[in-house]
Parts: sequence; structure tokens; C-alpha cells
Amino acid sequence: MPDNLDQKAREILRANDKGGFTIPTAGLYPYQWNWDSVLVALGFATFDEARACAEIETLFEAQWEDGLVPHIVFRRNDPDYFPGPDVWQAGESMPTSGITQPPVAATVVHELWSRSDDSAIKVRMLALFPKLLAWHRWFHRYRVPDGVGAAVITHPWESGRDNSPEWDHPASAVDVSGVTPYERRDLQHADAAMRPTKLDYDRYIAMVEFGRNTGWDHEAIATRGPFRVADVGMTMILLRASRDLMRLAEELGDTEAMAELQGYVNQLEQGADYLWDDSIQAYCSRDVITGRHSGYITSGSFLFAYAGVGSATQRAAMSRHWDRISASCRYMCPSHDPDDVLFDADRYWRGPVWLVVNYMLARGFSESGLDDWARRITEDSRELIREHGFYEAFNPQAGTGTGGEEFSWTAAMWLAWLRPAAEKARELAS
Repeated sequence: MPDNLDQKAREILRANDKGGFTIPTAGLYPYQWNWDSVLVALGFATFDEARACAEIETLFEAQWEDGLVPHIVFRRNDPDYFPGPDVWQAGESMPTSGITQPPVAATVVHELWSRSDDSAIKVRMLALFPKLLAWHRWFHRYRVPDGVGAAVITHPWESGRDNSPEWDHPASAVDVSGVTPYERRDLQHADAAMRPTKLDYDRYIAMVEFGRNTGWDHEAIATRGPFRVADVGMTMILLRASRDLMRLAEELGDTEAMAELQGYVNQLEQGADYLWDDSIQAYCSRDVITGRHSGYITSGSFLFAYAGVGSATQRAAMSRHWDRISASCRYMCPSHDPDDVLFDADRYWRGPVWLVVNYMLARGFSESGLDDWARRITEDSRELIREHGFYEAFNPQAGTGTGGEEFSWTAAMWLAWLRPAAEKARELAS
């Protein structure tokens, strides 16, 4: 594996390191993002475990008293980003957004803890357990409704898959007539053809203003918010994270927390069934206001293996979708079904390949015995970086980069997943 790619990946992480926290990329994303930051820690851990710990610890410095870990931490006011802290008007110990993001933290903390031979690192990771548990409790108080069991997002940005077609129909009911005039800044740093449309952004800002007008009352947002969708990606990630948090609780000998987390796991497993759409024979997101399934198969749908759910019949149906989609794309896994009319190979979360999702998919496939799937997605991901660099995402047909360049979590995936996977493959072949 080329040494220059290893060096380049480390250089990207160091360049985007702003002193204990990492920005996704310069210009387009100048703040600390929740799941970006946690996944970036995996990359740092390959050459600086203490720095990896600090990445997660600084994120949790912004945790709210009720347990919320926000999706953006505004450690300074950067005029190049909209909407900034003045728009959100949220946060307690420091300015933040008022929503969250996929809770990959428990899974990553467990991984860093289990991989490390350094007792000091293990102590630091276990010290995060109460904060992680508080965040999971927040989810089950405000985002996992009784009778649904799946994780509900109240803004597309909470999903981490911001512009997926899954959100189009639920968001169409959001009233944008009173949105405060604004100037987008993302188009100064990225091609408009790769970014959400003006109407999408109007809806995003209307949802932010709704939350702000409640004083970020999460009970009100969860019960009266204009956008409430059970997200297949968020649900599968939360389910996996809950199991990993149980493992940390077991290490600590906290039997009460283990029982509590087992209850969360049971609820989310039922929630996975709530997300199964019989009409298309697939896992997909579902509007909880109307009960309507999105009807869309996305990369999030295939996280069923990462979450460890699905009957034999359901997995067979998902296998048929995988075979169909993998035959249509040079590079797996597109963020949206290429056979759907709304597929766009370059536009944000409407088609491009995201290597952080691929990482979770490959891990789930490998654990579920879907070795051919894991091998395909790993080899495709490695080739995307070798041929095109460390972009935010990639066109699944041409392989060309989309979004921001020299992207932190893409560099982290090279160091933590793709490079080691290549080395392991060579060892097995020799």
C-alpha cells in the first residue's frame, strides 16, 4: 500500500486539527461536527491514541444537561458558514446547534477501548461511559417513541444523510412562508449541482426556526415538530451502539445499566420491524406523522447487517436489492438507489458513495457472513481513494470526487479500515 497515501491521510488529519477537535474540511465545514469527529478519532488512533481520545472528549464537553450531544459545536464564529450560532441560539456550556446526529460514539469508544494496550487510554474511554449512557437515555426519552421503537429524526441534518430523497415528502409539509431571509455560504465552497436546492434549504431553516422558537424544548419538538421521520440509518446505528455500550457496562460491572441498555436494544429491534416496507421488501425510513414509508432503498437500508437484525426472509430480500444495485454501479455503495428517478450521482446524499457508511456496511457484512459483499465494498472504497483522493464523497459510476476535498473522515477511513484491510488481504494471500 503506497506510503504516500498513508502520509497524506495523516497530513489531512493534522491540517484539519484545530487543537483538540477536528473540522471536516476547510471552508465548507469550519466547526466540529458530531459523528465526523467521532469517526475521525478512528484515524487518529492509528498513530496517536491520546489525540483520538481528545477528539471524543472535546465533543462531549458540549453535551447538554439533558444528555443531548449536539450535531455542531461552534467553538468560534466563522462568517463563512450558515446557519451559525447566531441562528441556532442554542447550547449550554458553549454555543451549539439544537439537534443531534447518529450516535456512533459508543461503538467507536468500545473499539478504541478494546484495541488499545495502553491502560491510560482504556481508563479515558471508560470514563466516557456515563456521558454515553446519558446520550442514549436522551434518545429514548425524545427520539424513540412508544409504538414506533425506531429512532426518529426531527430535522434531516440529524440523520447525517442530510439531503436523502427519503426526506423529500415529509419535508414538503413544512411551511417555509415565514423563513427569515438568509444567504447560503456552502455554495461559495462547493458546486451547486452537488448541494441541496434552495427549496431544501428553506425547509431546513424553517425547521431550525421552529426548534429555536420553542427554546429548544425537545419534548415539544418531538411531539409537535413539523418533521418527524423514523430514520433507518439512525435506528440501525443506535441499535449497534446500544449493544456496544452494553459491553462497556459489562466491563464496568454495571448490571443496572446493562439491564437498561438491553431494554433499549429490545425496543430498537422492534423498531427495525416498524421500518420494514413489505411493498418493496426492504428496510426504509418512515414518516411517523403520516405513517407513510418512504419507499426508498438507500445505503442506510443495508445497515441492517451492522445492527444485526433481519429474518432469513428479510435478509434474502435485501440480498436481491444488493445484487441489483451492485450490478448498476461501478463503485458500491451508492447513497440512493440508482434505479430510482431521484438518483443523482453527484448531488449530496442522493447518489454519491460515502466511505464512512461503507465502513459500517463492510463491518456489518463481515460479521454477518456476507464476505463477498464486505470484500466488494472494501475493494471499491480503497480504489476510490487511490484513484481520486480524499474527497467527501464519490460518484458511484465515474468514481470522481464530490463535495469537499481533503476530507477528515475519508482520511480516517483509509488509516483505520482500508489500509489495514489491504495488509490483511496480502497476509492471507501469501
